[in-house]
Amino acid sequence: MNTLQSEWLTAREAANYLRVKPRTILLWARKGHLKGHILSGIRRVTWRFLRSDLDATMQLPSVALTKGRIQ
Repeated sequence: MNTLQSEWLTAREAANYLRVKPRTILLWARKGHLKGHILSGIRRVTWRFLRSDLDATMQLPSVALTKGRIQ
């Protein structure tokens, strides 16, 4: 596997990659629509995402299609 495809991304980086807002990425991850990995801290939860998981999520059927947002 290519190292770029297995690169770990923050929520902000994942959002930039998918061209959505970071809060959308976090919402999708919390709802289980997007595979994310939780790094638990003492005060807050931090999410990390694999680029390959983001690519797989955007394959048909995507989150947007299941919500009826693409026409």
